[in-house]
Amino acid sequence: MSSSDSRLDRVKANITATPDFPKKGILFRDIFPVLRDPAVFKDLVSLLLEHIRATTPDVEVIVGLDARGFLFGPILAQDLGIGFVPVRKKGKLPGECVHAAYQLEYGTDALECQKGSIKAGQKVIIIDDLLATGGKHAAQSRSIGHNTIDKVPSILLMINLNTDAFFWVF
Repeated sequence: MSSSDSRLDRVKANITATPDFPKKGILFRDIFPVLRDPAVFKDLVSLLLEHIRATTPDVEVIVGLDARGFLFGPILAQDLGIGFVPVRKKGKLPGECVHAAYQLEYGTDALECQKGSIKAGQKVIIIDDLLATGGKHAAQSRSIGHNTIDKVPSILLMINLNTDAFFWVF
């Protein structure tokens, strides 16, 4: 994917910013306009799939973070022919779970995944819509680590607010 890709330009043009939401001083990036336009949504999914296939062709599981990771994760997993694991806010999943707390720009929260939903050594990609402080993603990596995964090869985010990049993988 090149930075001059017209699909990427269309996706970026449909991501809006709302100042002072959900609290004063926060600039909220809204991806929902992308979902309302089928052609732009298709562009985004195509770009994500191309990126995954080019950077992590051996991925075995897509992990979607609550809640926007649920919008993209199952679609990507289905197209790739691999499983999808939802990660929810604490107390929202049945059965035994592993969890990790994290710091938000405006408070604290915790994430959980069902124990055993990811097998030891599986290569996963964690998908979410954006990176603000990084706390949520660090917590999820810890949570997955407690679920006996040897390593998390990458976290795929659509917007990195710290660098204004569209894709950010670590």
